Amino acid sequence: MILFNGAEAKNVRNYNTLTAMNLRTIQTMRYVTPLREGGSLPAIVEGDDDGLYVLKFRGAGQGTKALIAELVAGEIARTLGFKIPEIVFVELNTDLARTEPDPEIQDLIKGSGGLNLALDYLPGSIMYDPLIEKPSGELASRIVWFDAFTANVDRTPRNANMLWWHNAVWLIDHGAALFYQHDWDRFAENSANPFKQIKDHMLLPFADQLEKVDGDMKEKIIPEVLKEIVGLIPDEWMERGKEDRSRYIEFLTNRLETSRNFVEEALDARNLHI
Repeated sequence: MILFNGAEAKNVRNYNTLTAMNLRTIQTMRYVTPLREGGSLPAIVEGDDDGLYVLKFRGAGQGTKALIAELVAGEIARTLGFKIPEIVFVELNTDLARTEPDPEIQDLIKGSGGLNLALDYLPGSIMYDPLIEKPSGELASRIVWFDAFTANVDRTPRNANMLWWHNAVWLIDHGAALFYQHDWDRFAENSANPFKQIKDHMLLPFADQLEKVDGDMKEKIIPEVLKEIVGLIPDEWMERGKEDRSRYIEFLTNRLETSRNFVEEALDARNLHI
């Protein structure tokens, strides 16, 4: 466990002013430690701003698609008013591999040179347990709605991907969102998919205001905002450039217009829980 560091107060202030269109780029100065609970072997690294970050490697199993999902879903969440650690672009120097004794880590660093993605590390945070700190019906409904909209297959009892920090819930790890991008030929047409995986969402039993929050959530992420967020995706992360970017915009815009499909799916799944 990394202990509390003096940058925490600065970080808390910065979170209050971050916007979805405000991303910094940092340089990696030091590889601190791997986070082996993550399947893609993310790591805590130190940036050239002296901050600590949880780095997601482009050379990991799902490649840059996981980074795209992390970026797009994370900044949509921020737009919707959720607490999200700052997301930054990270230039990774592969020379860092020379100081790592673990061959697996060496290979991961060597295969991830260039632009990667990271989330600000939240010192002292713990995994969120809704049975200990019960969420309000509104908060649970908003998170369930967001995960259904972004087709996020995590946020289950197995992968909570929520932290408790400063007496609040923080959403993290959205690399498994935009699930349908892994079936690229059918990606756009899946925008109307009701997303049956929502039945496994750990907050679904608490989400008793799904219909109420639907309209409010849709008002906050209008198509123009989605275009700006998708515009943040670096060209080098996409195989087809503008074509790929248009596909993401089409998927998210259509999904917004057909939100009733996944809201009804979530309602039906919740009725089976209670």
